[in-house]
Amino acid sequence: MDRKLKLFLIKSFTVLFFIHLAYFIYGYVKFKGLQEINIYTEFYRFKFYDDVSISHFFISGLFLFFFIIVLLRNHSKKRDELSKILGTGIILLLVSFLSLTFFISYSFGLNAKLRTELPEKSLNKDKTLLNVLQPFLYNYTSYSSEKLFNPENILYPRPYPVIEQRDTLYYDPNNRDYYSTESSYYSIDTLRMLSNDHKKLSNKARLVLDFLGLDTNELEKRIISEKKIGDSTEIIFKGAEVHPQYDEKMCIFLENKNLFSPVRTVSEYRQQYQNAVERYNLLYKYSQDSLLYSFQRLDVLLKKYNIETQIIPKELTKDVFYYRDHHQEPLNAIRNTYERNSLKEKFTTLDRLFYKPNYLHPSIRQMFISAVISVWLILFLLYLIWNFRSRKSSSK
Repeated sequence: MDRKLKLFLIKSFTVLFFIHLAYFIYGYVKFKGLQEINIYTEFYRFKFYDDVSISHFFISGLFLFFFIIVLLRNHSKKRDELSKILGTGIILLLVSFLSLTFFISYSFGLNAKLRTELPEKSLNKDKTLLNVLQPFLYNYTSYSSEKLFNPENILYPRPYPVIEQRDTLYYDPNNRDYYSTESSYYSIDTLRMLSNDHKKLSNKARLVLDFLGLDTNELEKRIISEKKIGDSTEIIFKGAEVHPQYDEKMCIFLENKNLFSPVRTVSEYRQQYQNAVERYNLLYKYSQDSLLYSFQRLDVLLKKYNIETQIIPKELTKDVFYYRDHHQEPLNAIRNTYERNSLKEKFTTLDRLFYKPNYLHPSIRQMFISAVISVWLILFLLYLIWNFRSRKSSSK
């Protein structure tokens, strides 16, 4: 490859770089903001009828036209060896690809502006707030769901978490049609002992069992799981009986551990536990102003994402503490109305844009690959034909 050809290629790739940069800046400027994001939002895909597609078509066509004209007229008169021809073919493939991917740079610009307006740290901060406040924000009908709200979901404080044991009581031993079920809850405790067989308990372990009021046979019945760790055996078992329904420092808002939207960098269980601790503190340790401040932050968050809401932080704070102290009352009057589906869709879309950005949409992927190969074949064939004619004319 001679010096003139190298200089021409450098100039060509420089032009391509600035075109890509222009589309990147255009995408950055065209981003409509967080409020406009919805479930249908995606990075740009070629549509053939808008400003990006139309300009892309003409700019790509003009660049490739002038590129191949200059290449053929000024840089294909010499006899090239096979290796040089193949090298030129690779360069033409790269030029074809870069000439047809301006719309991807446009998407990069959109993504850059999104991350400028909403850095990942801010997104995670918003998720954490929503995860902590999630049990206060359900539709009132959801509070009657045993799947969403039950004592087994309580993670804090001790002796929680607990495990439920359901016993069936038959009124008539000879008639199994009449019965009732009774639920008991036990703390989940851990015992580790130095033994190859957990049945051979050490004296130290026996002292622990005596302290808990359990004998070895009772422990066998209460074992939930066993795990060997080196020379030790870790036993997780049902410990002391717990009565959540009579616990004054327990309410329905602590009986839910669901995450609104998990933070990707932290394990889900750790998030659930941290949220449970913070939620307990807001309800029983901190002043009411702390929960009020959290709901005020929630109000700002909903406006930030353009979510329609009827939540008034002061009223919701009063409702939460009222239902905290009145366990038996249904939560029919809790004033926490907002567009739940819109917020959920917004964060689902943000997760997709942040962590699974699809710059080349599946609907156009095959067409895009075909277009790149077709353009490359046309350019390469033109180069081969021109090179062959140059050889033929020079041999005369």
